[in-house]
Order: sequence, then C-alpha cells, then structure tokens
Amino acid sequence: MKKVFPPSELIINEDGSIFHLHLRPEHLADKIILVGDPGRVQTIAAHFDRLECDIQSREFHTITGWYQGKRISAVSTGIGCDNIDIVMNELDALANIDFQTRTERDEHRTLSIVRIGTCGGLQPFTPTGTFVVSVKSIGFDGLLNYYDGRNDVCDLELEEAFKQHMNWSPLKGSPYVAQADKSLTDQIAQDDMTRGITIACGGFYGPQGRQIRLRIQDPDQNEKVEAFEYDGLHICNFEMESSAVAGLASLLGHRATTCCMVIANRYTTEMNTEYKNSIDSLIQLVLDRI
Repeated sequence: MKKVFPPSELIINEDGSIFHLHLRPEHLADKIILVGDPGRVQTIAAHFDRLECDIQSREFHTITGWYQGKRISAVSTGIGCDNIDIVMNELDALANIDFQTRTERDEHRTLSIVRIGTCGGLQPFTPTGTFVVSVKSIGFDGLLNYYDGRNDVCDLELEEAFKQHMNWSPLKGSPYVAQADKSLTDQIAQDDMTRGITIACGGFYGPQGRQIRLRIQDPDQNEKVEAFEYDGLHICNFEMESSAVAGLASLLGHRATTCCMVIANRYTTEMNTEYKNSIDSLIQLVLDRI
C-alpha cells in the first residue's frame, strides 16, 4: 500500500498549490533555474519568448515560460540553505506526488536544476567577474545531516580531510560535502567556467570570516580554507546555498549544479558593487546550455 502524506507534512493550499511556493504541479517545468533575489527572476524571464505563469509568495517568485523551444521555470529562493530546504522539497513534491491522492507517483520525474548566484572568490585565479561552477560543496549549514542517507551521497573522505585541515571545532556542527551532478555540470560549465570546491556558509558575516564588531571563533579560518587542496581541486568560493541544492537533489533523484559569478575576491579584498549590470551574461549562458 502506498504511503499517504498527511496534511501536516505535505501542506497544500486551498487553491491546490504547494504551501510556500504557491505553485500547482502544472506550473513546474523540468528545467529549473534557481536564484536568490526575487528581482532576478524577472531578469531571466526577460529573455523568454513566451510566459506561462508568474506567481509570487513571500521571497519565492516563479515565472515559467519558453526560451528557444525549452520550457523553463525561474524560481527565487531567498538567501540561505534553510530556504533551499523549503524550495527543493516543494519542487520535488510538485514533480513526484499526486496532490489528489497524497501519494507518490508511480513514475519518478527527474528535474534539472541550475542555481545561478553571486559569490566571494577565495583564490588569486578567481578575480571579480569569474564564473565558478561548484563540483563539490562543503556545507557549513548542517542541513543534510538531518536526512537519512546523507552518507550515501556525500564525499566522506573529503569531509574528513577538510575537518582535519581546519582543526574543526565540533561546536560548529559537522560539515558535509555534497556533489553536483556531473553530467549537468559538464553541460553548463563546458570549457569556459572555473571548476572547484565551494563552501556554502550559514551566514554572510562570521561564517564567511568577516569581522565587523564581533570577533570570530577561528581568525585564521579563511587562510586555512584558501590553502586547502583535495584531489587537484581548490576551494574557489564562498556562497550560501550550493550544498543544500546539490545534496537534496542527490537524495531526491534530481540533477543539480550551481554556477556563480565572483563579485568579491576575499584574497585580494576587491569588490564589485555594480555586479547586477554584468550577471546577465551568466544568465544568458545558462539559458543557452540548460
């Protein structure tokens, strides 16, 4: 007998839409672009040839439309892995649960999900303007540790090597290493994006080594991060969502990867505050390749 998901677990609004995103199953395309900023959804949709729906609820803004014969949903998540937990679970529910019977569909529907974001570069070879694709993401947020099966989809050897290198404090919780879908990463990155390890942080200031009035637990954190190397890969950037996107996609049976434009280089202390004028070039690349 199929498991029935009760109303307290799978929350469906009176109009038949999923609780936070306010989308109905028919609104969702198989190809999805995630962005943090709700305003950036409109920037993506400006490239569409035709629009199907435009739905907004809180920080979650979705526009589904057509681009050069491809049906694509652009969805904003807001900031942080906690919001990614909402978005990824609700996207999967829209794709793989029958809302009428509250049971899992017989045939699994696989989504292809690309997160487009901004990030801080951590290496001299990632100056502002660099496009970085996250081959692996180290999650400082701890989100995936709440889900059964996390060890099956994580790079456990890299986790241990990183914790030893950092002399990791257990007070911070255990970092996890999620892996992007290789075929989708190759499809998006091709030969003109930098590939590397990304750290997804649980905050913008202390977790990324920024100190304003508050001191951080490990003042040498960023120097140790910059020096870490594993299997020929360096940690290229800080951002705040890639680990949850890759990890939850792996657990749920979807393809996902993250590509970011470097807008600040922590190594050289450079910052581009006018990045909104140039990120459209990354959006165009992803639309062409997804």
